Amino acid sequence: MANAVFTTRLSPSYDDVPEERYHFPARYLATARAAVGDWIIYYEPRRAGEGAHVRKGRQAYFAMARIAAITPDANVKDHYYALIESGSYINFVEPVPFRSGDDYYESRAQRDDGGTSKGWFGWSVRPLPAEEFQRIAQAGMTLSLRPYEKPAPELFFGVAEEGVPFEHERPRVEQSLTRPYRDQAFRRIVRDAYENRCAVSGLRLLNGGGRSEVQAAHIKAVEHNGPDSIRNGVALSGTFHWLFDRGLISLDKDHKILRAKGQIPEELLPLFPRDGRLRLPQDERLWPHDEFMRHHRETRFKG
Repeated sequence: MANAVFTTRLSPSYDDVPEERYHFPARYLATARAAVGDWIIYYEPRRAGEGAHVRKGRQAYFAMARIAAITPDANVKDHYYALIESGSYINFVEPVPFRSGDDYYESRAQRDDGGTSKGWFGWSVRPLPAEEFQRIAQAGMTLSLRPYEKPAPELFFGVAEEGVPFEHERPRVEQSLTRPYRDQAFRRIVRDAYENRCAVSGLRLLNGGGRSEVQAAHIKAVEHNGPDSIRNGVALSGTFHWLFDRGLISLDKDHKILRAKGQIPEELLPLFPRDGRLRLPQDERLWPHDEFMRHHRETRFKG
């Protein structure tokens, strides 16, 4: 087993859904096979799309996942899929730039003269030494303390959720893989993406200390191996989160809000948007993905 970097554009010409599968040509097969059973890190390049979808990419590492298996593409010759272990995908709390000043996270990305090796970054799948994987993952999963957040004890007795210790130092990667830590990181990235605003009602409620009322809802639930991906999340107030988890509301493929007929209390109806559509983040890369919305419609929606 070995770590690796997988480059993906999130609007790619390949058949990628990074949370579930990664599509690649045969020239990368040996490196991808070596990563089976181990963790890889996703990287978004400068050119983040193709054709009409060209946009400036972040040039940053943005997520990690574990490779479960490699399988041939039955439809495209000399192409393969790296299948992601269910539920292993984790969005970083903050994207990690490929370098900080003159310090490169991938040592082989730096030329002898100190410049950037475009040839190295030209490889879509590339090996990553274990110590460099640890460094990138720790940087990406660091939860910095917000003004309204207090360091939590290891366990809140009488509450159904474990407390998560915030750290000013980078956490060990093993800690960032625990469910409480992942839940806290998921809440952070979803709230930030939606600017602490409910995607249905549009309400943005903050207490006196700046803590947001809005909650982070998984679209494909954790118990169904839904990933901790920003594209598998939506910010909802407590009431709409309850409706969503119980299948009384759902999302169509065009982000239209679906309502179970006759099951929404009348007093809530004025809170739905007039155009019937979810209020989305400005960055399209953060929008809910079709596959996760379809799963919610097919397994939970009572419409």
